Amino acid sequence: MSTDTAKVSVVRTKPLMTMPQILVMNLGFFGIQYSFGMQQTAVNPVYEFLGANPHDLPILNLAGPITGLVIQPLIGALSDRTWSPRWGRRKPFFLIGAIGCSLCLFLFPFVTAVWMAVLLLWLLDASNNTAMEPYRAFIADKLPPSQLGKGFLAQSFFTGLGITLANVSLFVFQKFIEGGTAAGIPYWVLGSFMLGAVCSIGSVLVSVLRTPEIPPSPEELAALRAKKGGLGAALKEIGEAFRDMPPELHKLAVVYFFQWYGMVIYWQFIALTIAQSMFPHTQEGKEEAVAWTGLVNGWYNIVTFSVAFVLVAFAKKRGAKLVHCVCLLLAAAGLGTVPFITNQYLILVPIIGLGIAWASIMGVPYIMAVRMIPSTRFGVYMGIINMMIVVPMLIQSVSFGWVYSHFLGDNPGNAILFSAAFLAIAALLMLWIKEPRTIRDVDDVTAMPMAGH
Repeated sequence: MSTDTAKVSVVRTKPLMTMPQILVMNLGFFGIQYSFGMQQTAVNPVYEFLGANPHDLPILNLAGPITGLVIQPLIGALSDRTWSPRWGRRKPFFLIGAIGCSLCLFLFPFVTAVWMAVLLLWLLDASNNTAMEPYRAFIADKLPPSQLGKGFLAQSFFTGLGITLANVSLFVFQKFIEGGTAAGIPYWVLGSFMLGAVCSIGSVLVSVLRTPEIPPSPEELAALRAKKGGLGAALKEIGEAFRDMPPELHKLAVVYFFQWYGMVIYWQFIALTIAQSMFPHTQEGKEEAVAWTGLVNGWYNIVTFSVAFVLVAFAKKRGAKLVHCVCLLLAAAGLGTVPFITNQYLILVPIIGLGIAWASIMGVPYIMAVRMIPSTRFGVYMGIINMMIVVPMLIQSVSFGWVYSHFLGDNPGNAILFSAAFLAIAALLMLWIKEPRTIRDVDDVTAMPMAGH
């Protein structure tokens, strides 16, 4: 298919889906996000249980940004070029990724050295990215424009639910399960990883078996068959998509730099901040801080799935851009108070702002993004959008250790304040983006060549 043809979209009517159908379609995101929740809360403490230095945490977390940078755009391009009458377009990648996630979650708590944990984290992240990338495109494939907000914010709902269960399981298991492995990893951490292994594959299987994909039209199928397959062709398609990327998507990339750099700092240093400010500086205090961090992260994700569908109405009424700006400001204001709190219960109040922002982060920008890109390239552009997420993570991994030591005094509370500042900058930059118009009556947002080209 020519480059000009690739820039246009096929206009066709898609059937409306009921809310239960939308929820079942997105259920697999629950298991994927449980896995992500374990990475947020449990992986860095596992590193510490194994003797890693806090200075090294950003480097030890390089797996996430690098695998996302490489795997997601490739999976997106490959899934765009895939169709099987039996397996569909996106589902094969869901299944492969979910199986990998389950195996890695099962094995993770049995590691005995930092290098083993790092290796498994790389495999876990690769599997997560393989499963997660096609899910964004799956929503855009299945839903008409009038339901895209519900589809993407259903993913926010299951993001909150999955991460909540991961974090709350850590808190609950810590209260009831004693003992640990010879390497020093508590058995209650092991229990949470085991539960995640079951949730990952189980939820994806329900989505895959209950939600049929929409077959391509004869014209689309002919175009797919005309494309040359292989890695080289996928890489070429990624390059063409970068060249054709709309200007407003470039602006969103700038917002994403500050947004995701700040979020990664929070995930890496919230446990240390809680341990420093709210618990005794002992091994028992450290374990209690890890469990309480699980509760805090679970709480903000409860807020996430509680407000996800409310944001749909706000985004329709006030615009996705303004809603996302306000949500990020709420997170910045909340995190700005966290280092000064010494009561472990009071921290649950400012974290509400982060929960509201997380609901928006996982859904609202995608409402805008799908209006900027053609339907024939949903997969590759969702991969590129993920690159806009993981590049800031990669930069944070290689830069923030130096910033932490030289400018923040090796103080985790200062790291959280730095995170709050970056989220505030991202909020203000959202106002720079010109929000695309809403189209409700046709399948695609751009039946003409993409803006700016």
